[in-house]
Parts: sequence; C-alpha cells; structure tokens
Amino acid sequence: MDRADKAVLRLAIGLGLSVLIAYGLALPVPFVVCVLTVLLLSKPGPPIPFLKGAVMGFVIAALLVAGVLMVPLLESYAVTGVMLTGALLYAVFFAGARSANPLTIFLVIALTFIPVAGVADQALTTVLSVAVGVGLGTGVFVTGASHAFFPDAPGSAKIATSPAAVSPEAASWSALQATLVVIPVFVLALTNPAFYLPAIMKTVMLGQQAGSTSARSAGRELVGSTLMGAWMATLVWFGLSLRPNLWMLMLWMVAAALWAGAKSFGVKPTSFPPSFWSNALVTMLILLGPAIEDAAVGKDVYSASATRVALFVGVSLYAWATVWVLERWRDSRSGALVFRRT
Repeated sequence: MDRADKAVLRLAIGLGLSVLIAYGLALPVPFVVCVLTVLLLSKPGPPIPFLKGAVMGFVIAALLVAGVLMVPLLESYAVTGVMLTGALLYAVFFAGARSANPLTIFLVIALTFIPVAGVADQALTTVLSVAVGVGLGTGVFVTGASHAFFPDAPGSAKIATSPAAVSPEAASWSALQATLVVIPVFVLALTNPAFYLPAIMKTVMLGQQAGSTSARSAGRELVGSTLMGAWMATLVWFGLSLRPNLWMLMLWMVAAALWAGAKSFGVKPTSFPPSFWSNALVTMLILLGPAIEDAAVGKDVYSASATRVALFVGVSLYAWATVWVLERWRDSRSGALVFRRT
C-alpha cells in the first residue's frame, strides 16, 4: 500500500476515533478534539509518543489558562492589550514559520481564543483550556492508534520530516501577513465574544494559511476552502439528519475525511494544494460542532449556521484582501529600491 493511501486511512480512522471519544464521552467543546486530531494527522512524519503528548497537553492547558492574564489588560487598557497581543502573535507566527511546528496554533489560540472567552465569562476560559489540553492528549492517542494500524515503511518518516528551510525575511513577511489577518477579527470579537468565538478559531487557521500563500492563489485557497468546508458540512448535516446518532456521525465524518484526505495527500490529484483540503475539513468541523450544540439546546440550526458561514466567508475575503494589499505594497517598495539603486 502506498504511503499516501496509508495517510488517508490514518486520517479517516483517527477522525472517526476522535468523534467517538469526544462526543461519546461528552467532552467539553468536542469539536475542538476533532480539529486537533485533523491537525496532528495532517503533520508529516511519525506520531508524537503518547507520554510526550500527555505532557504537552498539560503544558498547553497551562499556557491556555495563562491566557486569562490578558483579560484584565484588555478590559482596562484595551489599546495596550491589543498592541501587546499583536506583538506576541507576530513572534509566535515568526517562530512557527521558521520551525514549521504544527503546535504553533496552540500558542495562537492561547493569545486569542482564551482572552476573548475570558472577556465573555471567566469560567469559560477554564472549560476551554481543559478542552484544548484534553483534545491534544486525545489527538495524540488517536494519532498513535491510527499509525499503529497503518504504519509507514522504515525510512520514509525521515523524508517527510525534513521541511524546506525558511529564510528570516520570508518568515518575517509570513508572520506579518498572519498577524494582520488575525488582529482585526480579534478586536471585533472583543465587542461580542459569544458571537465571534467560532470566527476566532477560523481566523487562526486563515492566519496560518494566509502566511504561506500569494495574492494570486489567496482567493482560491482562503475563500475557496471556506466555501468547500461549508458545502461538506451541509452534506454531512443532511446525511446525519436521516438518522441522528453517534455512530452515523462517526461514519459521515469518516466519509468526509476519506474524500478530503484523498485529495489532500495526492491519491486523487487536484489543482488545489493540500492545505486547501485540510483547511476545508477543519472548516467543516468548526461549522458542524456548534450546529450540533445548537440542535441539542433547541436553537434554530439553519439560521445560526447561515450566519456563521457568512461570517467565515467575510473573514476569508478580508484575509484575501490583506494578502493582496501587502503583496502590492511589497512589490512597490522593491520597485522603488531598484529605481534608487539605478
């Protein structure tokens, strides 16, 4: 069996197991567990050892709780708090671009998701921090189990774990793009935390995606992956409505992972890069999770989901515009420098 086929099967099995664990055990914010599993299974190379993953989960949970310290600063000195958050985000995105570490997203969540939740409700920050910490531990366990079922051939992991080196200039530019994508939505979320919390997680994904794309392909990647994720969420929701139970949710999630994973890992070649399909799958999870919670408490699922999709598309359009403006600005500066030298 080819390595790409094994990666697709690992993604599908891992997501299915995470759905059973997260929703079967009624973990807090269960869709976060599924999102973290997809992110870990999309990472090239061997799985993280379980003991190391458990320690990392504890450390990440502690860092997320530490994000609560930003809440008083944002409430009393909003401008200073936003500027400090922007500087920290830039540093985290820069380090992440240089090391290609997939765990960068957890630090970004600690700087954005948790403080916004703390502005809405202090108790909510503890719940979300525990959810992300447990989610990372569950994701590591599920990833290890899926790798045990379909291990890579010896030696192939070394090839997958050697990312291309990123220069400081490229990392700096990538971090600037990502920070400028996240910060405005972060400020907007502070005005209405309960409404914009899902948008923060989506924006964090867009920030990382925008940092590695160009203006020419940003529209297809940022907006296209969002619309594709919304379409996948719609299909899974209507399939689940035929027989709404845990097993059907797991089977529909596995089907979505097989379909998106086959395109992401190159089993079925497409004109879109792998990041397009992994972000579409993550968008589907971010949309489905709140929809399931809305249905459980009797809210109008369709109007709430339509609002979230519109918000996500708006954020994606903003991210596209940001990449385009920054690239035009960089090109104009480069042209001006060349003109002065001549």
